[in-house]
Formats: sequence, structure tokens, C-alpha cells
Amino acid sequence: MKITGFNPMILTKPEDAEALIKVFEALGFARRHNKVNEMDMAFNEVRMKDENGFYIDVVSGKLGLLERDLNVTRINVDDFDEAAEMLKSKGFRESKIISEFRTETSKYAFYVAPSGLIINLVEHIK
Repeated sequence: MKITGFNPMILTKPEDAEALIKVFEALGFARRHNKVNEMDMAFNEVRMKDENGFYIDVVSGKLGLLERDLNVTRINVDDFDEAAEMLKSKGFRESKIISEFRTETSKYAFYVAPSGLIINLVEHIK
């Protein structure tokens, strides 16, 4: 398994997303693209990048599950299944809220460590 990307992700309420994006724009980040998913797990993801090549994703879920913002570590890999098995062998469990999910362009799931650390594991489908 090879890590192909690594960056912070913030999960926020839809009504708070634009204000949070404006904060990161003030810090020098620019919007790269916006991914909207209207499937079962509806979300809006704004990917941002600064001039140094750092990324941050601001994701707002449409199911109203969040009480407050959550910080997540996004890890892109070239082999989702291998990475998922490695995380599970280290005590991580698949999230009950966002379990394994596929879109046309990616496969992902949220994994939670016993300590509470959340990893969004992603493999882009080529």
C-alpha cells in the first residue's frame, strides 16, 4: 500500500461551511474544486490548496448528524482494502455513521481509533 495524499479535513454543518471556507481563504487557501454527492450519504466537499501545496477539505454533510465540527485526517491510498485491513489490525473500527462508500470516482470509509482519532481512508478509482 502506498499513501498518495495526506491532509486535514473538517466536517461541519452545511450552514457553517461557507464561513469556515472564508477563514481558510483569508489564510491563503483557494478553492480547487467542489464535489457534491446527492446519493445516500449526501455531502458537499470543497477542496482547497495554498501556494505551498498544502490541502484542506471542508465537508458539510446534509444529514444533520453533527453537533460540532470534527477534525479528520484524510489519507489517500493506492489500495483501499489493504489499508483498511491494516487499520483494523491496529484497533480501528469502521465508523457507524460513514461506513464504506463508493462514488463514481472514489472508494472511502471513515475509521475510528480507540483514542477517537478519525481517518478518512480514500482510494481514487481510475
